[in-house]
Amino acid sequence: MQQKRVGVVLAGCGYLDGAEITEAVLTLYFLERAGLEPRCFAPDRPQMHVVNHLTGEPTGEARNILVESARIARGKVEPLDRARMEELDALVLPGGFGVAKNLSDFAVRGPEADVDTELVRLVGEALSRGKPLVAICISPAILAAVLHKLGIGGARVTIGDDAGTAAAVTALGARHEVCTVDRAVVDERHRIVSTPAYMLGPGPRDVGAGIEQAIATLAGWLHGATGPV
Repeated sequence: MQQKRVGVVLAGCGYLDGAEITEAVLTLYFLERAGLEPRCFAPDRPQMHVVNHLTGEPTGEARNILVESARIARGKVEPLDRARMEELDALVLPGGFGVAKNLSDFAVRGPEADVDTELVRLVGEALSRGKPLVAICISPAILAAVLHKLGIGGARVTIGDDAGTAAAVTALGARHEVCTVDRAVVDERHRIVSTPAYMLGPGPRDVGAGIEQAIATLAGWLHGATGPV
């Protein structure tokens, strides 16, 4: 039997301006542990800005999202425009501010955000084929923006308990559910799993528990279980 392949969309490298590294690495770890093959993708273009992670201040540098994502993927990352859901069995979106800065402009425009057109296409392909989606940390808010663009409302997602972000999710037509860091919210109808991760923290153990549950649910679906595991 061919191993199930899961697309993992990265947004750079570093939680302030790219993909959240711990979330991304834990995602790859739990996918492989569940017997799933991750394939990493990222946009091949400049990121919004570069942030010094010691000071939290922009540096004025210019970096490429795909090149930065290769740091996490150990070089095994492809341009996002090459991703096709006909070749993948599911899609996972780790978090990090890069999701709200590089995959969208949610960090600037909130519920009025634009989203990377290739990501919108890919999510649309997944939904039309009934293939599952996992969204981690801030990614459920960007997924809500994608669903809004696709004319799909009512999906159940979580970003934890941040009132402002939850309000933006609701404004985009999704249903937000408060969730603790070590749990995940499952939308059986749309086949979407989400978990708060570093929207709540505080560290890898707790964040990992929620990601583990989300990936376990995904694995249950892909391996033929009837519901969350």
